[in-house]
Amino acid sequence: MQDAYDRWADRYVEAFGSPHLADEEDRELIRAWAQGVDGRVLDAGCGPGHWSGFLHDLGLQVQGVDLTPSFIDHAARTRPDIPFRVGDLRRLDLPPASLGGVLAWFSLIHLEPEEAAGVLADLRAALRPGGTLLVGFFTGDDLRPFDHRVVRAWAWPVGAVREALRDAGLEVLDGHRRVQPNGRIVADLTARRPMEPAVRR
Repeated sequence: MQDAYDRWADRYVEAFGSPHLADEEDRELIRAWAQGVDGRVLDAGCGPGHWSGFLHDLGLQVQGVDLTPSFIDHAARTRPDIPFRVGDLRRLDLPPASLGGVLAWFSLIHLEPEEAAGVLADLRAALRPGGTLLVGFFTGDDLRPFDHRVVRAWAWPVGAVREALRDAGLEVLDGHRRVQPNGRIVADLTARRPMEPAVRR
């Protein structure tokens, strides 16, 4: 996957490397989510850093991580005001309860289904109580792989993603489903790490 995105990086940046190239609905969804985030944000699978920059410009303290060195080089060069690093979402080793929010915008789609539970559990552990995760993904009636333009990806039924989020210890808040102009069906879900129960003395 790293090699595939490295080879495609220049074309990806040209096609998607700015929030203004994204669907307006995507921008408004991420903007609305960001307004409710309190604390540092991780852009998990940040690509060339366009959504990291978007969140930073909304006033959030954000850091970006991606597996593809070419993306991180581009992000660091174009947004030197934001910390970026190369990293694998399966092995992030994040400090516990350190984040107010995680954006995983179409960045979990290349995980094998059996890997998703561990990644979501790690992201949940990195969220502070009350912190939220916004995840965007391709969807369909069945869990199935498809030929993504870069490398194989997976489409998940919305119900299966809801279940995976709950199994990771997150509370699902809301979501949306829509058809893109190219006919691909996409969805998003917002989930929250529950507040810890008060300790009775």
